Amino acid sequence: MPDRLTRLPFNSYDGKTDPVEHVSHYIQMMSLHSHNDALMCKVFSSSLGSIALRWFNGLRKGSIHNFAELIQEFRILFVTCSQVPQSVDALLSMKMRVGETLRGYASRYWELYNEIGGGNEEITTSTFRMGLLEDSRLKESLTKKPPNDIRQLMRRIEEYKRLEDDRLQRKGKTLMTNRPR
Repeated sequence: MPDRLTRLPFNSYDGKTDPVEHVSHYIQMMSLHSHNDALMCKVFSSSLGSIALRWFNGLRKGSIHNFAELIQEFRILFVTCSQVPQSVDALLSMKMRVGETLRGYASRYWELYNEIGGGNEEITTSTFRMGLLEDSRLKESLTKKPPNDIRQLMRRIEEYKRLEDDRLQRKGKTLMTNRPR
């Protein structure tokens, strides 16, 4: 093992989370040493929790010839923990809930959008707009003047979130002043 290799802060794989994400994180942490297959294999065990470490220690000597084989075996064993990525269709089914703020809807939408891995900007604008409530001023704005790109969409959403925040703040102040003492 290289003298300069310090103990890296690996996430410990518990056998319950997505193995693909774990391997991606491991490779990222080991990026300076990714050319050294033997080292990548040896250090991999230090990123494993008890269940996965038992599997690693149970591998027959000489059964793994390179890091790619090790990762393939790891993924095969823990395949049931793999997360199936959402498709763009999931954005089509996303709808703003009655009583939900634009801030809440936008937060849920972008979380799912990022989970999917982005996509076509036209589809993004359309699916966001379609999920808004029918009486939404933002929906009307996006329909009359569609944004040219995702940055414009995000700016417009921010503008309408600020307007909604101001309206809710004024409404809160009105309720406070109308309250009996």
